[in-house]
Amino acid sequence: MAHYPQFLSRLTDFARPRHLALLAVLATAVPSTADARIARYDGIWNVTFATTRGNCSSGYSVPFTVTGSRVTSAGGGRVSGTVNRAGGVAVQVSVGASHASGGGRLAGVYGAGSWRGIISGDQCSGTWQATRS
Repeated sequence: MAHYPQFLSRLTDFARPRHLALLAVLATAVPSTADARIARYDGIWNVTFATTRGNCSSGYSVPFTVTGSRVTSAGGGRVSGTVNRAGGVAVQVSVGASHASGGGRLAGVYGAGSWRGIISGDQCSGTWQATRS
């Protein structure tokens, strides 16, 4: 029991307004490790598609935006998807009657993976490569 009053004294010293203010600033200024790992993929990614199977054109480039764990369109079409902490990405894209899904991995400023879908009525699949601008 002799240590109890000493513990309360240290606790009340820490709870002084200037210490609480410093703690509050530090808590909001430092992102969590999980947030920092996901945010390292943030930015505009230029994704180029190559067709390896089917009668679909190759070489289309489409910009995607990554914000946190979400992937969205950076121009044209509907894009939705996710990226995880390890850079694994899964995306669905649709433009008019054409739609495709794909997956792969982002690392640093590059990414690569595969896709499949129905483009202008033709069933196609292929690969994609991405660079972050």
